[in-house]
Amino acid sequence: MKFRGKIVDVACLNHFSRVITTISKLTKMCVLRMTPVHLFFVLSGKVANGGVSMWCELLQANFFDEYQMEGVSAEDNEICLEVTPENLSRALKTVQNAVAVKVKLTKKHCPCLTIAAELPTLSSISRVVTHDVPVDVIPRKLWYEFKEPSMPDFDVSIYLPPLKTMKNVVDRMKNLSNFLVIEANLNGEMNLKIETDLVSVTTHFKDLGNPPWGGDASQDSESQSRDPEAMAEARVDIRRLQQFLMGQQVNPSKAMCNIVHQRVVHLILLHEDVSLQYFIPAVA
Repeated sequence: MKFRGKIVDVACLNHFSRVITTISKLTKMCVLRMTPVHLFFVLSGKVANGGVSMWCELLQANFFDEYQMEGVSAEDNEICLEVTPENLSRALKTVQNAVAVKVKLTKKHCPCLTIAAELPTLSSISRVVTHDVPVDVIPRKLWYEFKEPSMPDFDVSIYLPPLKTMKNVVDRMKNLSNFLVIEANLNGEMNLKIETDLVSVTTHFKDLGNPPWGGDASQDSESQSRDPEAMAEARVDIRRLQQFLMGQQVNPSKAMCNIVHQRVVHLILLHEDVSLQYFIPAVA
């Protein structure tokens, strides 16, 4: 297994750093899956058992000026590593002004992603800062756990309101309850609700629009037969939703939410060269 990448463009480096920082806010540990074309950051919590899961997909050509990798074998040309995104984020933040950054899979006292940054200098002597981020290599037999999640058979899909607005609402609601109900319909309406013995609070969003997911015949027929006014809802742990909203540094061009009634909330952020999916299970 070999991996070596180089980022020269400052904008690409900053964007890559923002993506890693976003992921570090969502999970302490995740799997970095590298292929010749893509990088994937995966958290495969079992939603059925109450765990969140995440799938973030990056096109390597939009970030790296040079990118070389050799996977486990010619047939399985991939590398899977368990990483701590916070460590990766810290290392990248210290090299923001670098002339060039090289990322390489190395073997030190343990397997590492070594980040070597060439810093600007006024003299002829080059300055290089190196960070070794420890990783664990995931054996081939466990790769099946880190495949792209399938789109859930949702009841309602809706565009999200501005994430900053949504975050402000959720931040306030967190002081009132540990749980929040997200409900939406096919009329572009979404409500965020808190209901306790002492208080009932609802924030309404209107005219959000519904994504045209027309490719799946079953989804299409179900959507057509569903009453546009009928709400699909899921009650979720408010801290998980807040965590998702707090970490956003990707500035998505589209943000969407799919709700499987009383089962799961599936959040999707789309940027030109990054897509992030986050699944929050419903609680009873």
